Amino acid sequence: MIMCAVDLDKPQETGIACPDDQPGDVIISADTRRANRVPPGQSRTRKWPVLDASGPPRLSKDQWELAVWGLVRNPMKWNWKEFLELPRVKVFADFHCVTTWSRLGNTWEGVSTRKIVELCGGLKPEARFVLAHGYDHGWTTNLPVENFLAEDALVAFSHDGEEIASPHGGPARLIVPLLYAWKSAKWLGGLELLAEDKAGFWERNGYHMHGDPWSEERFR
Repeated sequence: MIMCAVDLDKPQETGIACPDDQPGDVIISADTRRANRVPPGQSRTRKWPVLDASGPPRLSKDQWELAVWGLVRNPMKWNWKEFLELPRVKVFADFHCVTTWSRLGNTWEGVSTRKIVELCGGLKPEARFVLAHGYDHGWTTNLPVENFLAEDALVAFSHDGEEIASPHGGPARLIVPLLYAWKSAKWLGGLELLAEDKAGFWERNGYHMHGDPWSEERFR
């Protein structure tokens, strides 16, 4: 079951934000430099649709924590206050949903996945995949380590200068701009490093194990 709604509070302007206009401290996602930023089979939306499997969990910032375990040298855990004290990055990126809409020119702020792994002492040599765990009823999604550790990947708590609202995955969500948006797990609570790939919720229900929007890797 896919639950869908539309957030009318954050419509974009008609024009498309350009990577060359971003401040110098912002990481620019490579896909925003394409001549055509809308992948095959997609169309641009200026709104921000809301889709998920079962609706937002009841989750306060006081309850939230992020745990990292598995094939890392030092498993770590942060509560909300501790997480906000970590070094931050900003990322300018496009956002492509497998249901065929694309929201172009988003600015995310949070902690880079590279920094998170660094704070865990690095990966063990056999680590090849990540299973992201959400707070929404055991929801998971899988992705290769190279996508998880891309320069533009982060655990975000801010979108376009505002806190990420619960329907959009707040207080914190994974953002992996180079893959379809279902890989950018909402309500993120855990990151498990694995040697073997393991299908998540949507992958077990027929979605692609990788999810590259430019190759239309929608379904298996």
